[in-house]
Amino acid sequence: MEVFAFGVVVASVWLGWQVVREVGAQRLPVEMAIRISPNSPAVLQRAAEAELVAERYDNAEVLAATSLAKAPFSVRALRVFGLAEAKTGDMERADQILTLAGNWSLRDDPTHAWLVERRLRRGDYRSSFAHADTLARRREDSLPQVFRLYRVAATEDPRSLPALAAVLANNPPWRTAFLDSLYDTAEGHGVAANLAVLLQQTPKPFTTAELSQLYTGLAVFRMVPAIREVRRRIRRPDPTRPLVNGDFSNPEDPAPLGWSIATAPGLAAEIIEDDVRPQEKALRVEINRFAIRPVAEQLLLLDGGSYRFSGESRQEGQTAVERMAWTISCLESGRELARSGLNTGADGWAGFGSDLVVPAVGCTAQWLRLSPLPDPAPGRQVVWLDRLRVSPAP
Repeated sequence: MEVFAFGVVVASVWLGWQVVREVGAQRLPVEMAIRISPNSPAVLQRAAEAELVAERYDNAEVLAATSLAKAPFSVRALRVFGLAEAKTGDMERADQILTLAGNWSLRDDPTHAWLVERRLRRGDYRSSFAHADTLARRREDSLPQVFRLYRVAATEDPRSLPALAAVLANNPPWRTAFLDSLYDTAEGHGVAANLAVLLQQTPKPFTTAELSQLYTGLAVFRMVPAIREVRRRIRRPDPTRPLVNGDFSNPEDPAPLGWSIATAPGLAAEIIEDDVRPQEKALRVEINRFAIRPVAEQLLLLDGGSYRFSGESRQEGQTAVERMAWTISCLESGRELARSGLNTGADGWAGFGSDLVVPAVGCTAQWLRLSPLPDPAPGRQVVWLDRLRVSPAP
């Protein structure tokens, strides 16, 4: 019995020492930990990391190799070994080692950071961007650096664009944030325009919202040729239609080349089924004296020449005041090219329209807007609109 009790005490002491040694290996300063547990792979790994930071690369390599001999699948030790190898001059061997470490663990950030820079220097954008994606998915604080890498590469070397599009085609969780980051400069808009074209042939093309954000930004920067080129190449919306969705049947056309419909104080507008022509949808607008902003607008890309703008409208109820009118004006100068009332005095649906001439110079795009007319009189007006068209004048 006494022998058994003595054995229990010895085992308890031994287990306690093992616990103390493991804790010490992880938390004590490296110099003390190596004395307590000189053969521990974890301690050797920590010592190797310390030597690497101190720029004693030969020592770091020896300690990392010793740690790997005892624990061959330690990613941290393999990373230190590879980084030390890179510092001592054998870059190809270092590349192979760190590639192996990166393949073993997607969570080893220093390894992937080194591989990003190494692949980038070699012009291997696809591999570099893939490792940067690994960092971006794991660490939110790395997003600004990763986004800057992608943006600078795409701006300065167009050869990097297919690799960047390949990363975005995987729909990473940071995709929206990255696209948002592009829209503060004209160069960033150019990068986004190229990506929209490249991603169109992938399983994850620009969504309607992403495309709307792109077109809107390009319009703000007056980059009309870029709008035309993107629209021509991806055919969203159909470039053969001078006015998009004039029958209000397709809500997927991206603004501003498709409709932007406003809801604001003094007005309410919605695309709904027409109660007179149930087989069709139409735009129903309710407006009063307090409305000040455009009800609906669309950006047109008309070449210089003569055109006819037309449509149909009907009034719901009776009112003595006309509160809205269509206008077409140049994007660059704001010069008004046409104005058309709604012809709401007739019973049921009635046509309206006006002619316009688009200058050959200085009017590369045009705003079509349904806007409130200045009118202090009380009351409201409800109007339905449908079958809008822009066609070459006879």
